[in-house]
Amino acid sequence: MTATAADRPPRLGNTREAYGAVAKTFHWTVALGILAMIPLGFLASRAAHSEALLAGDPDAVGRAVLLFSIHKTLGIVIFLAALGRIAWAVAQPRPAPLHPERRVETFAAGAVHWALYGALVLMPLSGWVAHAATEGFAPIRWPLGQDLPFVPESAAVAGAAGALHGAFAWVLIGALALHVAGALKHAAIDRDGTLGRMLPGRRPVAPVPDPSAGHGAAAPVAALGVYAVAIGVALAGSLGGTAERGAGVPQLAAPASVPAGWTVETGALGIAIRQFGSEVEGSFEDWTADIAFEEEAGPGGGHGEVEVQVDLASLRLGSVTEQAMGPDFLDVGTRPLATVAGTIWRRADFAEGDGDPYVLRGQMTMRGVEVPVEMPFRLTMDGARAAARGALTVDRRWFGVGEGFPDEGSLGFDVVIEWSLSAVRAAP
Repeated sequence: MTATAADRPPRLGNTREAYGAVAKTFHWTVALGILAMIPLGFLASRAAHSEALLAGDPDAVGRAVLLFSIHKTLGIVIFLAALGRIAWAVAQPRPAPLHPERRVETFAAGAVHWALYGALVLMPLSGWVAHAATEGFAPIRWPLGQDLPFVPESAAVAGAAGALHGAFAWVLIGALALHVAGALKHAAIDRDGTLGRMLPGRRPVAPVPDPSAGHGAAAPVAALGVYAVAIGVALAGSLGGTAERGAGVPQLAAPASVPAGWTVETGALGIAIRQFGSEVEGSFEDWTADIAFEEEAGPGGGHGEVEVQVDLASLRLGSVTEQAMGPDFLDVGTRPLATVAGTIWRRADFAEGDGDPYVLRGQMTMRGVEVPVEMPFRLTMDGARAAARGALTVDRRWFGVGEGFPDEGSLGFDVVIEWSLSAVRAAP
């Protein structure tokens, strides 16, 4: 008895007539992943900007974390599967078009395929870069860490990568819609074997086309043009948004309560928290420090005074920045400033190291609450110039921050504030 085509085991590799089992497996695995990813991405974004999350609702935060973690993890899976699919496609022959005489249709099908290939790599990769470049509250659920080689932690890099991720998502959606529409046309109108080539277990039913019919360079070039436009639009929007955000941060006036003695030339004010077991780091971009300091102690033993003002709205804390501004956290809408003021004292019990040991003893005021603090720091003098660095750990509960998160598993109690600056003594 002669075996029919249906009785023969599936061919693993491609031929000029049909796709093999490996290509079909890659195709449908990636397709199912995309069908889950697109709505999941929209749901996660909506959850991250919900009023309940911004108000500090722990359940809303938990939902957003879960959705984003699933979205990111599935994105990595799709990225790796897409790389495998593309590598297999390059190594295998591609079935020839069934209607090579329809040049416009063949060109459009090729361009859509190339656009899909690009999106399957560029969209998850750009999202991965955005995740690695910024501290986020939703980790990738895998054991290989959250960083990427050669990707620095940078708000600018994260913003550009996030903009590209969004642009590539729309390219993917458009190409996917055209791809599905083309498949339905072949099945319902042309009634040829194009769709059957990719269905599991199916054999080609249409006549074999001319084996010399192929796919020229016009289609990939057209897809490259689409991506060039998408990249240009995304980066232009990202740069414009960065400039707009920077312009919206007000500049603080120097406080008048402390006589000026030193002028800060450069400095950084960082912050670190733990959310859902992951460390999230950020910084305040707008702050002033008015410093009166002398190496010789005054009559009371102090070496000077400091008053620092911090614009809380200038916080950049990765993907949780917007949430941190909400009324249950920094409450920048009604209490936009935090201050630290006190007297500088020299310490004899400080651990040995570079620079001289000092401590600032005073008060920290935030959200209308004043708390006494002691902040040790190192100071290095070089004539009329000085460099200082220090750290302060506070408990968020002192200031009523995040009261809806009573356990450290969701939001850690300790907030680490690290700073450094260089200053020059004011002319007498």
